[in-house]
Amino acid sequence: MGESEPGSFAECLGESQKSGRSWQDRSAGLIYIISIKLNNNNSLKLKISLVIPAYNEEGSIRATVKDIVSRLNAEQIPHEVLVVNDNSKDDTESVLQLLSREFPTCRYINNSPPNGIGLAIKRGLENYSGDAVAIVMADGSDAPEDIVQYYRELQKGVDCVFGSRFIKGGKVIDYPRHKMVLNRLANWFIEVLFGIRFNDTTNAFKAYRRETIDGIRPILSYHFNITVELPLKAIVRGYNYSVVPISWKNRAHGVSKLKIKEMGSRYLFMILYIWLEKSLARGDYKKRPETTSLEVGK
Repeated sequence: MGESEPGSFAECLGESQKSGRSWQDRSAGLIYIISIKLNNNNSLKLKISLVIPAYNEEGSIRATVKDIVSRLNAEQIPHEVLVVNDNSKDDTESVLQLLSREFPTCRYINNSPPNGIGLAIKRGLENYSGDAVAIVMADGSDAPEDIVQYYRELQKGVDCVFGSRFIKGGKVIDYPRHKMVLNRLANWFIEVLFGIRFNDTTNAFKAYRRETIDGIRPILSYHFNITVELPLKAIVRGYNYSVVPISWKNRAHGVSKLKIKEMGSRYLFMILYIWLEKSLARGDYKKRPETTSLEVGK
């Protein structure tokens, strides 16, 4: 029999046997050695799912999916693109059928009536297959390179990754002025109420490990207020997170589905609901060993 390859399992086993340690000690050592080697060989890469709610996005969804898949393939990131067709009345589903045939990592499901972005995201969070998940908009406003940034942060072991367009390194392109004013006021209110140092809670584009999503259920929002429900519940329930600068650009096709007059009261209700949970829990949620946010670029 030839010599064992240096660093191989056989060599590790032989060294362990020569040491004279007990079987239990040798087993523990071997498990440690194997885990280190797997990590060094990047064999434990997370698979990330991108949940994309889509309502009447026939003009945008193809470019959005193509850009995401191309970037993640280039970075060799295991992934799944899961588009949730939210009862679209245009040809969105026809486009999705073509995309699912063109890109093996892309699939779609149909949301059951009634439609609503919160319900569509919730449906996606019940059906994704990855170890982690990011919520991405169908209109192309979220940059694929920021998904890569999220993935790298998740690989470091954090529970959530939150992007901010309003810290050093972040940027917005063609953001409607009236929405910008309301956005800044709403996020300032959330910062003060919850005592957090994160200034872009209302943006949907964030990433979570599977165990985090499981830990913030049940998800209650039917509409855009899901964008504050997910991150605030994660923070209140003790999951750690990092903050990274991201970019955002206004859609090139179609119209925004966010109706500010309709959403204001729903946002406020969800924010106060989670604040009440925080106040009544009084630290009852079991926190993980590291719970401080890691703010990048600030």
